[in-house]
Amino acid sequence: MTLTVSNLSVLRASRHLLSGVGFEVSAGQALILRGPNGLGKTTLLRTIAGLQPVHEGQVDMPEEMAVYAGHLDGIKSTLTVRENLQFWASVFGTGSIDAAIAAFDMDHLIDRAGGMLSAGQKRRLGLARLMVTGRPIWLLDEPTVSLDTVAVGQFGDMIAGHLDRGGMAVIATHIDLGLGARAETLDLSQFKAAPEQQFNPNEAFL
Repeated sequence: MTLTVSNLSVLRASRHLLSGVGFEVSAGQALILRGPNGLGKTTLLRTIAGLQPVHEGQVDMPEEMAVYAGHLDGIKSTLTVRENLQFWASVFGTGSIDAAIAAFDMDHLIDRAGGMLSAGQKRRLGLARLMVTGRPIWLLDEPTVSLDTVAVGQFGDMIAGHLDRGGMAVIATHIDLGLGARAETLDLSQFKAAPEQQFNPNEAFL
């Protein structure tokens, strides 16, 4: 199983951000996306995830194999940690939530409502959701925001375990996750769209 991106161009509103992006990620591998803020990392990940249309190029991967985690934690504030994870496990039709709880050492938080968690705890819960999706391709946008050093280490271990099980990940981050040879880095600055490539939304009517 592979994720292949070929000659991909992406837009945010009418602005052409990236052009000609290409890479391939195979089972057991991670790709780390780098580049300055505003370059288009989030837009690229959302395009790969199918949350916005491809402008040009192609994304090839098995259907319903990817899960996207963005800047929002995606938790229900009135549900407990346990109930949040059970909800997502039911959505994706997976089983036990024990591995997700263990990944971020959340046993002591299991019965606490999501709305009562700190920012870092909410982030840990949001990332733990990945463990109950059962999907092998993780698309992650700045996942370590609000995490302390210990939690960043736990997250790195979670990613490493996912790769060991044959999963793959594309991660926009400036943090070293300790993945070693299993991770390659791609600087997206080389794919920044030239000014003359800016898209005119009215061009179809000219």
